[in-house]
Amino acid sequence: MNHPDHRPAGRALSEAQQEAEAARLIAEGYSDTAPVATFYRDTSPVPTIGYALPVQQSGRAPMSQRATDISGIMLSAGLASVPVSGGISLVMWTVGQVNPVVVGIVCVAPIAFLGALSRAFKGAKEVAEAAPPVIHQHYEGNVHQDNSTHSTRTSGLFAQTKNDNRRR
Repeated sequence: MNHPDHRPAGRALSEAQQEAEAARLIAEGYSDTAPVATFYRDTSPVPTIGYALPVQQSGRAPMSQRATDISGIMLSAGLASVPVSGGISLVMWTVGQVNPVVVGIVCVAPIAFLGALSRAFKGAKEVAEAAPPVIHQHYEGNVHQDNSTHSTRTSGLFAQTKNDNRRR
């Protein structure tokens, strides 16, 4: 469309030109030959971003759903330990003459028992794994049976790998 006031795209209009363009569009009204806007650019100034320090927000810090679930469990467990510790404190306060050695034995005994039980199960598992399985194989003809093992252990700060090949 060639219009006498046609201007190249991107060129700003003066206030008088803007008013003339607005009056022309109002006078013409809507028609099929009227230009159609295909985009709009907001030329209002962008608000400035300041240099203020961040402000601590109230509530829990943002975290993943799993971390939120775990923190809720930890808070519940901490809250559940209050009645137990309060009851123990009440018993100790009422007794008055508590021997510290007895308190230490009572507190450490369950932990020591669980540690010993864990070691026993671990030892039983190692004994079961140490015994080679009994294999019955029946062959005809010349047979060479190789019972070699290959183990790899990687450890250390600089990941040193040691390979161990043994023949039985």
